[in-house]
Amino acid sequence: MSLHKIKAAYQKLLEFIVFLNVVALSGVVIVGFMSRLLGSPFSWYDEVASVGLAWLTYYGAALAAAKGAHITCPSIINMAPPSLRLPVALLAEAITMAFFVLLGYTGYQVVVILEGSTLVSLTSVSLQLTQSVIPIGSALFIIAQLMRLPEVIASARGAGFIDHELEEAGINPDDASEEEERGAHRALNETGAHPRTPGA
Repeated sequence: MSLHKIKAAYQKLLEFIVFLNVVALSGVVIVGFMSRLLGSPFSWYDEVASVGLAWLTYYGAALAAAKGAHITCPSIINMAPPSLRLPVALLAEAITMAFFVLLGYTGYQVVVILEGSTLVSLTSVSLQLTQSVIPIGSALFIIAQLMRLPEVIASARGAGFIDHELEEAGINPDDASEEEERGAHRALNETGAHPRTPGA
């Protein structure tokens, strides 16, 4: 199986996990709202909803990493020549992964410390379960970054990085820039203004 197929399958897995999180969190919010509306709020609502939001954040971050959708500044990196672009990109990847290695290790230590602890409102739910998302989410994020590494290297050595929004829309960055320039010229012509030339 090629790396591309493995990466696609990994993204599908993360999408499924995030989908389940969204459905579950939406259900909790709806149930909590209805219970408050009826004047009999559940004691566990706030605590469970906060845990669900944390889970969605961690697993969603891993999915965004797999898609290369986290906030970046590709235009700034693309200004550098390929010889400098590659080490800068690799340094950024290394710093990101090092952070999540540290986060995952710290999260694992937290899970160990919380042995025997439970939610305040639901004593049947272990805090080890709720906080397990920290090391698991960190590991999933690192795996996603490693899978994207060949793509990052190829982009750094090649024409440069493409903004994720443009890539998802199938828009070539060069075409987008040309369209912006044409739009600016049309706006100037419509207002009757003309760009000033040097020395004018």
